[in-house]
Amino acid sequence: MVDSAVIRVSAVVLRDTAGAVLTVRKRGTSRFMFPGGKPEPGESALQTAIRECREELQLELDPSQLQPRGDYRAVAANEDGFDVEAAVFVCSTPLDRDADTLSPAAEIAELRWQPLDGSALPPDLAPLTECVLPELI
Repeated sequence: MVDSAVIRVSAVVLRDTAGAVLTVRKRGTSRFMFPGGKPEPGESALQTAIRECREELQLELDPSQLQPRGDYRAVAANEDGFDVEAAVFVCSTPLDRDADTLSPAAEIAELRWQPLDGSALPPDLAPLTECVLPELI
């Protein structure tokens, strides 16, 4: 039985060479989250993750670069009354902010790098991101 109050997504953890993690904010929203989104019909979680990075960041990833981190469930940041269930992948190749040009595209309004230096996390993170980030420190 499918839970109709759950939105299934893929999310990607992208790090820079200093270990900071990329978060994105969608247009018309206030919460920052990992790049990713909902699958298209017939798409695997991995295929969704790759497509979403291409659409949202203009970043081409090879499937071999993405390692499954696990499945997570949290309250949806932008859809009241829903939970989000995410297949989270970690990109094994750090991004060089000087060489790897990322551009917000599609519905993305803003990119922000989140340092994982043990300092307090900002209050505007999506619940899923709040759940996963501490495991990456």
